[in-house]
Amino acid sequence: MTQLSVNVNKIAVLRNSRGGTDPDVLQAARACLDAGAHGITVHPRPDRRHIHAEDVLALSALTTARGIEFNIEGNPFAPPREGYPGLLPLCEQTRPAQATLVPDGDGQLTSDHGFDFARDAERLRPLIAALKSYGCRVSLFVDAGNPDLAQAAAIGADRIELYTGPYAEAHAAGDATAMLALFADAARRAQAVGLGVNAGHDLSQDNLADFLRAVPDVLEVSIGHALISEALYDGLDATVKGYLALL
Repeated sequence: MTQLSVNVNKIAVLRNSRGGTDPDVLQAARACLDAGAHGITVHPRPDRRHIHAEDVLALSALTTARGIEFNIEGNPFAPPREGYPGLLPLCEQTRPAQATLVPDGDGQLTSDHGFDFARDAERLRPLIAALKSYGCRVSLFVDAGNPDLAQAAAIGADRIELYTGPYAEAHAAGDATAMLALFADAARRAQAVGLGVNAGHDLSQDNLADFLRAVPDVLEVSIGHALISEALYDGLDATVKGYLALL
């Protein structure tokens, strides 16, 4: 069964828009776990637009106490600044089950592309080694059309996370056949070199089942924006359970 890791960034966005502590990120994470989610994902950014470093520490304690996987996403090349110690120091302190490396910049509204291994592979290699020394499984955010997926394995990654935004767009437009073939091919190429396959970005209850029917052996989906949006209408418990039924 594909595992569901709920990204709680959007809870922090709403909290930060007003200040204070409501809605409470920890309470939301607990509700997701109580409903059966297999893990919690966060993507702290240097500009602190949503999840803060303090949230990462609190969520680490929660997931550790529950025996649940914690996945920290982020740009390993982003330098530390006030309020953000950097991705590797956060992982060293919290020892998440998984670290997902994403090449996003401050100016991006959201993650919208994967790594270019021709440019980034050798810079990533020592960072992956450091993360693995902390006990983290390492996943790299990639585009389905990337021709160099074998490089991810060569530099020490355990998994890739397929950036599913283009698939979601095609599905919404009514014809995702070509995209599904592209993603299925990417998954098979990754698995052929020993990489596990995760997926995430703009997956929803509308498009998830079609994706998982077409793309083989997806180990984990990380879902935040759509899940939290749907939960505004149906509640977190019902929404998480809806995703688990699809999985």
